[in-house]
Amino acid sequence: MSYRLGLTGSIGMGKSTTAAILLQYGVPVWDADGAVHRLYNAGGAAVAPIAAMCPDALVDDGLDRSKLRAAIAANPDLLQRIQDIVHPLVAADRADFIAKTEGEIIALDIPLLFEIGADSLCDGVIVVTISPQEQRRRVLARGLSDADFQMILSKQMPDLEKRARATWVVETQSIAHVTAEIGRILAEIRRQQEGAKDA
Repeated sequence: MSYRLGLTGSIGMGKSTTAAILLQYGVPVWDADGAVHRLYNAGGAAVAPIAAMCPDALVDDGLDRSKLRAAIAANPDLLQRIQDIVHPLVAADRADFIAKTEGEIIALDIPLLFEIGADSLCDGVIVVTISPQEQRRRVLARGLSDADFQMILSKQMPDLEKRARATWVVETQSIAHVTAEIGRILAEIRRQQEGAKDA
């Protein structure tokens, strides 16, 4: 059975870069955001039920996320109703990945890993982190407003709490540093697995 490695971190902390490095090391990665994109794209399982609630969000047989955000801003009750549709579909996509993916180590890249209790699916968890100043700089450089940044932060567990619950904490100050840290963590996991086989 594969070792399930959770990957999480607050917005702007370097999670996507770390996921890409895991892939370079040959570790299959399930991406929660990617699963949501598939569900929202044309033919996705979330399109019809969400479009029934938000007809304006249907564009080219898929869901337009900016129009969904606008609809939620106008009617905050919509968020919970959308989550009630999307979360079970995302969980099914994740379960399908776990069932079908072979490899001694597989990674689950989940922004709200601790918040939704998905750490219970994992054998170990990497939390990526960086200073609050650098985090803010990265997020605003993406074009997000400070208000949007603060709203997203308010829905995420504080970085300090995530780090306290992590198996490994990786600072993402440079790609070289992250690459070395991921290599070290994967080697540690493989040593643990070999030890378990020998026991």
